[in-house]
Amino acid sequence: MKLLIAIVQDKDAHLLGDEFAQANIRATRLSTTGGFLRAGNTTFLIGIEEERVDEALEIIKENCQTREQMMIPPVHIDSMLDSAITTPVSVRVGGATVFVLPVDSFLRF
Repeated sequence: MKLLIAIVQDKDAHLLGDEFAQANIRATRLSTTGGFLRAGNTTFLIGIEEERVDEALEIIKENCQTREQMMIPPVHIDSMLDSAITTPVSVRVGGATVFVLPVDSFLRF
């Protein structure tokens, strides 16, 4: 048994959740916030049999693609006024960050 922790962008979460349901993969969905862009993320917690881990990872890979997004870097209070004027920069967002952890025990009541 493994525990997958998949952190995905909110834009990908609905489709990914639907794909998990179609594949009969149970997942708990948590609303989370990213630290860098302070944007909404969704974290999926998935308890899954070891032989199905690759299937779940493939579903995540197919449904969570990276994309370019323009953002304005945060302004820090301690910065000089002249340097506080910022221009948008292109950053890569989306995709998924997935942790695969061993599970010593799994109980369902």
